[in-house]
Amino acid sequence: MALKLYGLPMSTCTTRVLACLHEKGVDFELVPVDLFNGEHKQPPFLSKNPFGQIPVLEDGDLTLFESRAITAYVAEKFKETGTDLIKHNNPKEAALVKVWVEVESQNFNSAISPIVFEHIVGPIMGKTADQAVIDANLEKLGKVLDVYESKLSITKYLAGDFYSLADLHHFPYTHYFMTTPWASLINDRPHVKAWWEDISSRPAFKKIVGAMTFGEGK
Repeated sequence: MALKLYGLPMSTCTTRVLACLHEKGVDFELVPVDLFNGEHKQPPFLSKNPFGQIPVLEDGDLTLFESRAITAYVAEKFKETGTDLIKHNNPKEAALVKVWVEVESQNFNSAISPIVFEHIVGPIMGKTADQAVIDANLEKLGKVLDVYESKLSITKYLAGDFYSLADLHHFPYTHYFMTTPWASLINDRPHVKAWWEDISSRPAFKKIVGAMTFGEGK
């Protein structure tokens, strides 16, 4: 039975899972959820995720939500196929993957997501961008990227000289961020830029990036 993924390719969290599934070469069915008409707030979807958020993954009688939990599950269940995203045969490297997954979640994501929301998502919803929010988070993001620049001057990827979930999780928001006027925060840091160009050129991302179109279908 193929996995079922409920979500939309334009969604950053859905894209995070899609990238993982493609890296593992796993068969799955993408079930669109009509966010614009509130399908995610209706009882059928709420029975899958009571918080009314995408994505949701169904694997037989198992239902999971929260994108990072889903990617961890997929990477572990299919650890013998596709790209080894968790370094399951090396406890030390696996531990470093977990460290940088947390860094992405707690530091990178918390800074970059408000910028993307204010500049891209909010206006689609009819909201005026709050430049003060953008500026404050640009400063935070710059500090995070300074740490990344230092780390990536030593290793090719964040957890080491191997691609992992720690890198994959950065793709969705960075992709959108690079369309904003502040892409220089990435481009002006040579090791971060090289890392981004590397991970964004992977075949798994090329399979989904064309569908990452915020606002279309509204």
